[in-house]
Amino acid sequence: MTAPVHSAGRWCLASWRSVRLGYQRLHQTQASGRETHFGFQTVSEEEKGERVYHVFESVAKNYDVMNDSMSLGIHRLWKDWLIRHMKPTPGTQLLDVAGGTGDVSFRFINYIRAQREKLYRDKLDSQETLSWSDISKSYSNKDQGSLMGSHAVICDINKEMLKVGKEKSLQLGYSEGLSWVAGDAEELPFADEKFDVYTIAFGIRNVTHIDKALEEAHRVLKPGGRFLCLEFSQVTNPLLARLYDLYSFQVIPVLGQVIAGDWKSYQYLVESIRRFPPQVTSEIYFLHFHQPPTLFSVLSDWQC
Repeated sequence: MTAPVHSAGRWCLASWRSVRLGYQRLHQTQASGRETHFGFQTVSEEEKGERVYHVFESVAKNYDVMNDSMSLGIHRLWKDWLIRHMKPTPGTQLLDVAGGTGDVSFRFINYIRAQREKLYRDKLDSQETLSWSDISKSYSNKDQGSLMGSHAVICDINKEMLKVGKEKSLQLGYSEGLSWVAGDAEELPFADEKFDVYTIAFGIRNVTHIDKALEEAHRVLKPGGRFLCLEFSQVTNPLLARLYDLYSFQVIPVLGQVIAGDWKSYQYLVESIRRFPPQVTSEIYFLHFHQPPTLFSVLSDWQC
């Protein structure tokens, strides 16, 4: 599997095996003791999994509100940019891992619907003369196959997050093209070569064994499939870094307490962003990132 990714004005080729080995070398010391990090704490791998599960179980009902608070609303722009960068085509099969409340998949559905509308308008424009019966038939058939075979599977290890996402989808009118599956990124419950695109937005830093998650992504993607990872990055500008640290550590946990009644969970989320490797060492994971024109986030785009 190779990954042509545009970075700093040049095209690069890198293997998934190199990515996996790089990750393993970076965490060799921790792996030998079967310890890992939970925010700024060092815990056993098993304990991290349990703690992360409880964090998202606790924050599920207020997750979207707190995302707005943590990113000052910019996360919505990042996810919009992710879908525009993806440019899904009719029939695309998407796996949205750690998809939780469905933000990425809803945008995927919207994009496909917009494509359908454009194709429909183009079809009408291309026909010079239409009878009233033809126009009536066109409108009556407009909603048939509205997603043109496209489908999104939201996979999340946390059932409470999936529950919130399902309720949200019904409220927003997403009645087709979505499936909700409880599953672990390190052991996905899907057949080989099933999906065209794999996305994971703001979730990979919560995975205990990132190398296993990458292997699973590779396994379930079709030949030519794409892996898109959106994650917070560490701020490199010294002034912005100080301001963002102040906001992150002094404001976000307080907002978590006020909005969700949960200080500790949001303290962990802030720490997990800081604990995740900065851009320089992140190249060991993904070798080269494609960066969107927004603050504090990084998008990695790989292709089989």
